[in-house]
Amino acid sequence: MIEHDWKPLLDRALAHAVEHLSSLPERPVAPRKEAAALLAEMNRPIPEDPTPAIDVLDELVRIAEPGLTAMPGGRFFGWVIGGAVPAALAADWLTSAWDQNAGSAEGTPAAAAVEQVAIRWVLELLDLPRQSSAALVTGAQMANFVCLVAARDRVLEAVGWDVETNGLAGAPRVRVVVGAERHDTLDRALRFLGFGTGPTVVVEADEQGRMSPAALARHLAPPELPTIVCLQVGNVNGGAIDPLEEIVVVVEHLRRRLPAGAVWLHVDGAFGLWARASRTLGPLVAGVEHADSWATDAHKWINTPYDCGIAILADSLAHRRAIGIHAAYLPDHDDPDVRVPFDWTPELSRRARGFALWAALRQLGRSGVEELVDRTCRLARSFAEKLASADGVEVLNQIRLNQVVVRFRDPAGRDDDAHTRGVVRRTQADGTCFPTPTVWRGVAAMRISVSNWSTDDADVERSIAAILRAHRVSV
Repeated sequence: MIEHDWKPLLDRALAHAVEHLSSLPERPVAPRKEAAALLAEMNRPIPEDPTPAIDVLDELVRIAEPGLTAMPGGRFFGWVIGGAVPAALAADWLTSAWDQNAGSAEGTPAAAAVEQVAIRWVLELLDLPRQSSAALVTGAQMANFVCLVAARDRVLEAVGWDVETNGLAGAPRVRVVVGAERHDTLDRALRFLGFGTGPTVVVEADEQGRMSPAALARHLAPPELPTIVCLQVGNVNGGAIDPLEEIVVVVEHLRRRLPAGAVWLHVDGAFGLWARASRTLGPLVAGVEHADSWATDAHKWINTPYDCGIAILADSLAHRRAIGIHAAYLPDHDDPDVRVPFDWTPELSRRARGFALWAALRQLGRSGVEELVDRTCRLARSFAEKLASADGVEVLNQIRLNQVVVRFRDPAGRDDDAHTRGVVRRTQADGTCFPTPTVWRGVAAMRISVSNWSTDDADVERSIAAILRAHRVSV
């Protein structure tokens, strides 16, 4: 019989969690053990007999704690990963306790209602068409997938092909257009969708990674094919934004030459789309509202716990047709004002992500989201200015959002690439902060992403000092 005395167990979980969160300001950011060492410790046969739950919890913390990265802390600058604002973290705990399968409005009415409100708030914050539909998914990878599966089906429908009935075998060719500096998850989504990557039309990008509108216009010349154009708002390295308004004009010219619905404009805005919430940064993303779909993440700049990607589609009919499901055992729903989650998301069984998203937006409010976005961008500029003033340090990107790309010259004059990679490794090992390596225009670089709600000026100063200490070591 499984024990069920909840209070001592959850009190212990609370104590472990508070200890971890309280340690974030001073603990080393990098993990103290690698996966191989942890695997060697944990990789044993399944126990024969039950173990008290509180002992299981203590053992998990003991084993896992050295392998945890301080991702929720203010000096984690890897990839584009926010922390979790307090209300969202607490709501996520309750999400696990409530254990709702958020597939249907009848089965989990609270989850469905909260998710519907949270999605409306997102549309208001991003100032996107209010009639748009949306899906809460795992991340930008699946958000891109949801948007592009609807795009694929809609552009083919416009030329007389029903993908839902006929599949892809024998379908007309679809021209898929992407930028040279697109994120790899876009290619992955295209593979999932049966497009492959070989036929993809790749448009040249400038030195900051922005798609060239003139090159796009050349690539959209005849033959006249159903077309999906994929833009980027927030280059994964430097944060650059494709020239949206110019590209919209190019795409509109193509729309006029093809049947209605045969052209779809998609925006991969995993983090950069949230610039729409800032009055200062909003002009950088003017024109994005003219797209047909948008993919973003709440667990990046909005700082919800993992995971919470968001797919947004202006054509809700195409969205529902591509994703919806019907089965005899699933409840019918006849209230036109209440959204049925399983008709919009690729999963039927799914976590109730809406609780944490609602809580994050409820705590922050419109002004709080704007302040978070503006402050992290200001801190990124501070990183760039102070690092660039040091000897042998070069900032490679224009700081448009919250991304900084840095290169370090070897003090010994031998190999700048090797030295830069060494600076990243030594910085991570130092534990003060956690940037990540990248390649920028063919050279090694350090990538700093300022995305966490708790990062402040003191975190930046401490991190710069650690990075420069690592730079001054000549190996």
